Amino acid sequence: MTTAEMTVFENLESNVRGYCRSWPTLFDTAQGAWLRDGGGRDYLDFFAGAGALNYGHNNPVLKQALLDYIARDGITHGLDMSTVAKQHLLETINTVLLDPRGLDYKVQFPGPTGANAVEAALKLARKVTGRTTILNFTNAFHGMTLGALSVTGNAAKRAGAGVPLVHVNPMPYDGYLEGADELAWMEKVLDDSSSGVDKPAAVIVETVQGEGGVNVSRPEWLRRLSELCSARGILLIVDDVQMGCGRTGPFFSFEAAGITPDIVTLSKSIGGYGLPLALVLMRRDLDQWAPGEHNGTFRGNNPAFVTATAALEHFWSDQRLEEATAVKGERIRQSFTELSANYTGVSTRGRGLVHGLVFDDASQAGKVSRIAFEKGLLVETSGAEDEVVKLLPPLTITTDELDHGLGILGRAVDMVQGGH
Repeated sequence: MTTAEMTVFENLESNVRGYCRSWPTLFDTAQGAWLRDGGGRDYLDFFAGAGALNYGHNNPVLKQALLDYIARDGITHGLDMSTVAKQHLLETINTVLLDPRGLDYKVQFPGPTGANAVEAALKLARKVTGRTTILNFTNAFHGMTLGALSVTGNAAKRAGAGVPLVHVNPMPYDGYLEGADELAWMEKVLDDSSSGVDKPAAVIVETVQGEGGVNVSRPEWLRRLSELCSARGILLIVDDVQMGCGRTGPFFSFEAAGITPDIVTLSKSIGGYGLPLALVLMRRDLDQWAPGEHNGTFRGNNPAFVTATAALEHFWSDQRLEEATAVKGERIRQSFTELSANYTGVSTRGRGLVHGLVFDDASQAGKVSRIAFEKGLLVETSGAEDEVVKLLPPLTITTDELDHGLGILGRAVDMVQGGH
């Protein structure tokens, strides 16, 4: 990026900007797993819009559906009016996602962000149960608005609220106590009237904590959590904003555990094309909203309805994408396992196409990310101290592209670990 180009952003854009500081170039076009900057340099994308581009940039099938819709003057902005685009999406959600999995959910369209979906889920849980407390987990991330931030663990993000974040109780996530039984603590405080923990309206959980450092919960832990909630009349909310839409393999990340959450939040890749869209799926008996009780001007993003429908029809009418994700995920696991074996203080964890390289020296993750960018690869860091190099490549990435990116990462790790 030239000095003049940088000056525009430095002078006019708020200091809150973040990703552009890690990747200082002026991006112009994108296709599949690649972005190109204004100077014609290509970058392989292992970030995928923080998980909003599971099907890659400008997927041709989704793009054509969108162009056709716009060309015929289809509704763009519809609030919560009934439209043909929404009808087709609801029908497709039912036939492609819900019916085959035996899920009897109602579908809510909140404002088109993950944080708004989480806000809606928390409000609904409190409304239905008449209780106020929510149990969340250590290292959780659920969004940056006040309700979503209250159930987020990161201290720096919470501090930005500027007000007390109340009516929540954090619980230890799977593995947080390093060998102890985290759910035994939750059971104890819930069943002990002297624990000081009020009976909660709901528990909110990510099956894999992406922003928290790619912390992966075990299926048996999730099953126990589900049973614990059910036995005590506590609603279970699964935040599938980043890990849903096939990121871990199955469409819903909780499928591997064989559980049925009471409420599910979706956003990011549910729009297919990177267009803003969010959904709240809820048990039918929980749909106790009064008309307009949770609304928003842009909850009717009809172009996103179109691309979401096209994505579900094209990618989820059979098992091919899920199977391919498992194969590519195993390729990453093997590569990262070999890297971890070669260097002291490096480990790995992940599932499907979300994996992390974990560095005992947190500063090294940022160095690896910077070197990777210099070599033409976009990869972010996550975790409490940004100690994890986090991979979120498009699910549609080719094997050759995946190997190319893993090669760049391997060389970056070697340069950092070997002092090159």
